[in-house]
Amino acid sequence: MEPKENGNQPGRVIEGPTNPMVTPLLNDLYQFTMAYAYWKAGKQNERSVFDLYFRKNPFGGEYTVFAGLEECVKFLANFKLTHQEIDYVRDSLPGSEEAFCDYLKGLDCSDVEVYAIPEGSVVFPKVPLMRVEGPVGVVQLLETPFLNLVNFASLVATNAARHRFVAGKSKSLLEFGARRAQGPDGAISASKYCYLGGFDATSNVAAGKLFGIPLRGTHSHAFVSSFMSTDEIVDKVLQSADGETTCDDFISLVQTWLTKIQYSPSLSGFFSETNQSELAAFISYALAFPKAFLALVDTYDVMKSGIPNFCAVALALNDLGYKALGIRLDSGDLAYLSTEARNFFCAVERELKVPGFGKMIVTASNDLNEETIDALNKQGHEVDAFGIGTYLVTCYAQAALGCVFKLVEINNQPRIKLSEDVTKVSIPCKKRSYRLYGKEGYPLVDIMTGENEPPPKVGERLLCRHPFNESKRAYVVPQRVEELLKCYWRGSADEAREELPPLKEIRDRCIKQLENMRPDHMRRLNPTPYKVSVSAKLYDFIHFLWLNEAPVGELQ
Repeated sequence: MEPKENGNQPGRVIEGPTNPMVTPLLNDLYQFTMAYAYWKAGKQNERSVFDLYFRKNPFGGEYTVFAGLEECVKFLANFKLTHQEIDYVRDSLPGSEEAFCDYLKGLDCSDVEVYAIPEGSVVFPKVPLMRVEGPVGVVQLLETPFLNLVNFASLVATNAARHRFVAGKSKSLLEFGARRAQGPDGAISASKYCYLGGFDATSNVAAGKLFGIPLRGTHSHAFVSSFMSTDEIVDKVLQSADGETTCDDFISLVQTWLTKIQYSPSLSGFFSETNQSELAAFISYALAFPKAFLALVDTYDVMKSGIPNFCAVALALNDLGYKALGIRLDSGDLAYLSTEARNFFCAVERELKVPGFGKMIVTASNDLNEETIDALNKQGHEVDAFGIGTYLVTCYAQAALGCVFKLVEINNQPRIKLSEDVTKVSIPCKKRSYRLYGKEGYPLVDIMTGENEPPPKVGERLLCRHPFNESKRAYVVPQRVEELLKCYWRGSADEAREELPPLKEIRDRCIKQLENMRPDHMRRLNPTPYKVSVSAKLYDFIHFLWLNEAPVGELQ
């Protein structure tokens, strides 16, 4: 899709979606069959209102992080079917009239409006994440792309936020999932939305370039095992960090330090001989990256080889004015090994008088998830950074968020979708949504009202009702009121709209919102459900429409 000018800001171009496969054809066939049927019935320009929302928080929790809005706006701004795409749609709808193709040629989003909760916000079931208004023919064609762009984005951002919560603020979280993600788009999307959800960096170079996410990474076991001995290292020269001196034989300097460690009184009991091929790999890597030396130490034996070899190289670098970063553990008992490694580093600092050596970064990886990090916290560990991949980017604990896109009004007439399963009953009409805050500054409840109802006011008592449960109701006196839905797209209208903030700002918003939630809503075990309600007037209308639309049975 070629970038198009923003209809309400002439001359301004909004880039197309990150993934060029996101076009109007990224759609279910039934969206086009409905578009044709609307057109055939002369209904294609009827003004419709759709809500995009989800019904249940993921991962057994009580909150969700909204993500994917920016990509939806990019899609809207560049929505246009090409001649080839129109030809394919026509061939896919046997018997369709040629005039329908003319209709598709003129189709764009210049008469569509989108109101949404800001991306990165903490959100809850039933409350519209997006309200989409416009001609029913074109808005129907937005359903599948919007759901595709929001569902996974919000799911993986929530997964990232949950990992951040269990790890704590002080730990670095690194997304290492590209190789295990569901295809290229799964990898790129996961990197972006894990960063949004609170991760610090990614190993995904493409995502780093696209979104400005910090990159992290060192080497694999293959690099270590590719070396046989130090004889393979041809260039042994390393210039000091300040550039004033040169070490002509860095290997000998490392060997000297390894001997000192081996015969130090407080360190001699840890190991005897280390693996020399591993040492050669560490030396080679340090020569390549003296300012960013971080070694994977579990290829052979962590405490008897990896840690001593790392320390020897790190001490040699220290002699030349460089500071090694630390180690990565990718197997074994991470609680025990991280603690033993920290003890070894601290012993080196004391014994060999190297200030700060005990503060080396310990990074852990190896199929980590919420549960394993929680278990490590309970056992006690010395891990500073967690590299998390498979369970994070694939959202292993839950396959999908389950967002839906429901018609709530057409031609100013509210519509409702009924079901024997009350959780699937939609909340009709064009609505406004508010978040009400209590005295302690925490959000208390989200409330939906009819569009024309007066907004809640600070200090005024308000009745909040569960949409479907008659007995669940409560009065609230809000200390602060926040309207949730803001306009992000007005098509060709002249009114101003919300700007799309950069990813870093969205991430900051997410972190701030999560910190502002009441702790009992956030806990992993038996979290308290957050209350979502409707006004008394909207409650009465929902049940009036429900009774009006539900067929009356007859007993015989």
